[in-house]
Amino acid sequence: MINEQAITSADKTFFLLRRDIVEGEIPSGAKLSETELSTKYAVSRAVIREAINRLESCRLVERKANIGARVVALTPQGLVELYEVREALEGMAARLAARNMTDQEIADLNALLNQHFQEVKGGESYYQEAGDVDFHYRIIQGSKNQHLTNMLTNGIYHLVRMYRVQLGMAGPRVTTAFDEHRHIVQAICNRDEELAEMLMRRHITYSRKNIEQKLAVEAGSNRRQQA
Repeated sequence: MINEQAITSADKTFFLLRRDIVEGEIPSGAKLSETELSTKYAVSRAVIREAINRLESCRLVERKANIGARVVALTPQGLVELYEVREALEGMAARLAARNMTDQEIADLNALLNQHFQEVKGGESYYQEAGDVDFHYRIIQGSKNQHLTNMLTNGIYHLVRMYRVQLGMAGPRVTTAFDEHRHIVQAICNRDEELAEMLMRRHITYSRKNIEQKLAVEAGSNRRQQA
């Protein structure tokens, strides 16, 4: 898992609230009420306020005049902008991982994919927990570039996970996404930096297109319900 420890009650509440937003238990676009959340998580409103402020810095929450704090909405435009950045940064991470990961780290990455195969062979879901059991997180760490790691794990990682968990980890793309992971690891194993970056960028582009299609279907369904 991500090396995070809940030292205080505020930390624990932040982690729980972040997880519930990422996994959709608190829906995208939902208004955040300090009173309701303080009851739900059994903490003070001050603790909730601090958690919301931290979530805003993670780009999972936004504040709007006369509305207050809301969970960010998952939108086609937001997806495109986020994944353009993700493609560039994770492509670089894959290139650096091919250069810098140790043989043991690559063996561990292959072992992780073998574990994932047990889940994806049914072809219905490819859910990955955050942190060391997440293929992408492991490659980001393998880049051994602290600035890049901070930009990805402390910056956009959980917002990316929000799109992935709620829209991108189920359906017919599951098995092809897994195969793409395999090819990326093979390129890293071969120390082929250029190929590793190209395959990662292509993989993220395919993922974006898959999520775009799901967002379009969801938008069409909402329009029909409102008609």
